[in-house]
Amino acid sequence: MTGRTRGRLLRHRDFVKFWTGQTVSDLGTSVTGVVLPLVAVVYLQATPFEVGALAAVEWVPWLLIGLPAGVWVDRSRRRPLMMWCDLVRAAAIGSLPVAAAFGTLYLAHLYLAAVVTGIATVLFQVGYQAYLPSLIPTDDLAEGNAKLQGSQTVMQVGGSGLGGLLVQVFRAPFALIADAASYVVSAISLALITHREPPREPAERNLRREMADGARYVRADPLLRVMTIAPALANFFFTGFSGIEVLFLVRSVHLEPGYVGLLVGVVALGAVLGAAVARPVGRRFGTSRAVWLGSLITTPFGLLIALTTRGPGIAFFVVGNVVLFAGILVYNVTIGAFRQAYCAPEILGRVVATMRFVLFGAIPVGALLGGALASWIGIREAVWVLLAGNMSSAVVLAVSPLRRMRDLPDVAPVPGTACGVPHTG
Repeated sequence: MTGRTRGRLLRHRDFVKFWTGQTVSDLGTSVTGVVLPLVAVVYLQATPFEVGALAAVEWVPWLLIGLPAGVWVDRSRRRPLMMWCDLVRAAAIGSLPVAAAFGTLYLAHLYLAAVVTGIATVLFQVGYQAYLPSLIPTDDLAEGNAKLQGSQTVMQVGGSGLGGLLVQVFRAPFALIADAASYVVSAISLALITHREPPREPAERNLRREMADGARYVRADPLLRVMTIAPALANFFFTGFSGIEVLFLVRSVHLEPGYVGLLVGVVALGAVLGAAVARPVGRRFGTSRAVWLGSLITTPFGLLIALTTRGPGIAFFVVGNVVLFAGILVYNVTIGAFRQAYCAPEILGRVVATMRFVLFGAIPVGALLGGALASWIGIREAVWVLLAGNMSSAVVLAVSPLRRMRDLPDVAPVPGTACGVPHTG
């Protein structure tokens, strides 16, 4: 790809607005990712199971509305839908510091805010994946996804560290103001985009049949199918660990909250690295190999995290997470661009929703498992079990059809069809 092509999106004003809004929103979300469990652990003295449950309820909406969300997105203009989702999330997160100011913040309020935010996030993320191909040319999808994923991970580094610092300076709930404000900025950025989508008039309005269409296409396509099963396993086990990660660092490694936020931010540098190298690695070794072989190489490093101790032993946490995050981002960038080009626009929302229904539906179950294991067998022992289980996703990819391919198929569906139908002439 030439330098001129690589710089083209920087001159695409609507993409830059979209990118800017998402970057600010990602910063606020990263702050919340650290602050919310710290509010539960430090401010509300939550038990290990209650911390795991908090991580779970954020993802339960994918099980409740994940499939119909794809239908609603395919029926709707995506940009206005995403704007409303941002405003709902701002109100839900903003209610927490308000309650804390009046001394009425309880664990149930955290759960409620997490559920409401999760519902809006389901609709936003499905809309986001389906909207990008209409905003930029197909040839720029890989570059656009790399920029968005890259800035997301940079903000994760800054946001996690900022979250820990804000908790040190202020009482934990008030650090959430940053996330509420970031959603408002995202909504404004979306409102400033001049590109307008045409009205969407689906051929039919049968919710059950439309959901079944998305599920059928994913199930029938061997590539989409394995790209659903493998990351679902990874989400199940790794989110089980993520749900107790703060608990592990505070109660097993005995770190101060400010250091927890800084450490979580530092290890996200692995994701920055992964987003940066995803496309070069795909070009050099093949996009299919980048997915399955990359996962097979990186996931075993996660076991180092369980060896973490205070002092020099922190290096195990850093190295294990950096390599894991690098592998995850190579996968996400590669698969995101592939799926957006592989599936026709009229069904892309349902395909994304079907895959994420399974992928993200595994997360609350895994988070509950993480909390339960930490209560039953101990926090560090639970970390060992969950990160060992995380390697199963790489095994699934390694024995899939991806192993026989150098590159993922670069095909455009025949007009009027759904996914994975190559041109025949």
